Amino acid sequence: MAPRIACLFVPLFPLAARLRSEPELRDEAVVIVEGNGTAAHVVAASKKSRKAGIQPGMTLPQARALLPKLVARSRDAACERAAEEVLTEVAGRFTPRWEDAGQGVVYLELGQAGKEDVKKREKLLGSDLIACCEKESLPARCGIAANKLAARVAAGLPESPTVIPAGEEPAFLAPLPLDRLSPEIEISAVLSRWGLSSIGDFAKLPAAEVVARLGEPGRALHESARGIGSQPFFPSVPPPLFSEGFDIDWPVVTLEPFLEFVEAALERLLKRLKAEARSCRELALEMRLDPSGSDARALSLPAPTQDLKTLKTLVKLELEARPPKAPIIGFTLSAHPDRPRMGQLTLFGPVEISPDQLATALARLAVLVGEGRIGSPDLFNGHLPEGFVTEAYDPPPAPLRPTPARSRGLLSARVLRPPVELEVLTQEKPGGFRLLSIKPLPDSKALHTDTTPRETVKPPDAKALDALRGTVLVASGPWHLEDGWWSDQPVRRAYWDLEISGGTLCRIFRDETNGCWFADGIYD
Repeated sequence: MAPRIACLFVPLFPLAARLRSEPELRDEAVVIVEGNGTAAHVVAASKKSRKAGIQPGMTLPQARALLPKLVARSRDAACERAAEEVLTEVAGRFTPRWEDAGQGVVYLELGQAGKEDVKKREKLLGSDLIACCEKESLPARCGIAANKLAARVAAGLPESPTVIPAGEEPAFLAPLPLDRLSPEIEISAVLSRWGLSSIGDFAKLPAAEVVARLGEPGRALHESARGIGSQPFFPSVPPPLFSEGFDIDWPVVTLEPFLEFVEAALERLLKRLKAEARSCRELALEMRLDPSGSDARALSLPAPTQDLKTLKTLVKLELEARPPKAPIIGFTLSAHPDRPRMGQLTLFGPVEISPDQLATALARLAVLVGEGRIGSPDLFNGHLPEGFVTEAYDPPPAPLRPTPARSRGLLSARVLRPPVELEVLTQEKPGGFRLLSIKPLPDSKALHTDTTPRETVKPPDAKALDALRGTVLVASGPWHLEDGWWSDQPVRRAYWDLEISGGTLCRIFRDETNGCWFADGIYD
């Protein structure tokens, strides 16, 4: 037995897509127009507008003559594209085999029909499909039949969902008018001249005579009228990214009103991502400028996130740093999705960090301190103690059981960054010198390296400086270090471990390129 086909159909799709982006207009008299000036014509009208006599095909001046307070909106390709993607996402939650027919029509391939309670189960499935679309602010209808044409016709009926039992497609189609069968005006006009008024009248004609007069399109149309599904099912591939957009009816010059449009689009975008159990890994913003041109930005995130405030702040800071060079008349936000990291619950071990909260915290820190300045330090391929590289922060999962702490009696060094410049008194002796006393210089010069940025370091506090003042009791060293000898600025140092009066244990070094002394750390 052949599989069943379900059709999701959104009536007045250009209007539904626009109202999804502007929900405040749902109770107003609204029309969607296409074209410019007096040539603009109505392509879709809301219920209030249709009650006033406005019909598709009217010019905008004709429609305003019937209803002066009419709200007109231009057809928005970005809104329609986003609404179409939402419709396919709803279909993908029910079956991996779906086909996007465009303009608010999506087909789903269901399983084979059974023998018991088939119509009841399919009606419940259709109700679930409609409910999911309504949650996404799309008023959809659903039809289920054995082929695409019958399912599409059934989805267009007011009572929804409509289920056609297997084998009853010809009887269902027979009383319907011919315009339900084909949207092509020429074929409909030809069939009307033949004196046909319903699909059933057309199905009774001999197939050979229809093919001789209408050719291959007539053969396919005649098979559809007889309830034979001649249209193949082409499964679609889900989009690699999620996008939301909006065409603004007036040029936006300042940042604040534009961010209101962005926030509404981000809310719709994150709602779709959460429904698919995904997070935003990278956000792309494309702005259409007045009178022509565009401005595209790519905003990378340190970790996938679903936090609206973080994404809005990221867009705001980007636009404040580099404002667009012209007024904005439209935009498209595209989110590159990624699977969020899943956490494993444990009974005895410590609670693991929530992946969503961790991703949100990392994204907010990146907004505050800048991209590339957040992560985990890792060992640097060199000998410098302060050398390190920053890797992406990806902590391992928590252990299944708590690990007991083990103390081996080791000392920990409180590293001073930047190293504190010292005044060191020495006494010459055969083969070298002996260290006598040390004290910090009042105006010490901080020793900076390529791996220690100036704006990321802070001088030590007064307590640490006082601990570095005294007579040297015991000195162990020197240990020589040489790094980057092949470069223009090699590093050559000699390290000592000292015990000074007062009981402080510290590590110092002498820069052998200029003879200056520095405190590298204090042992606690």
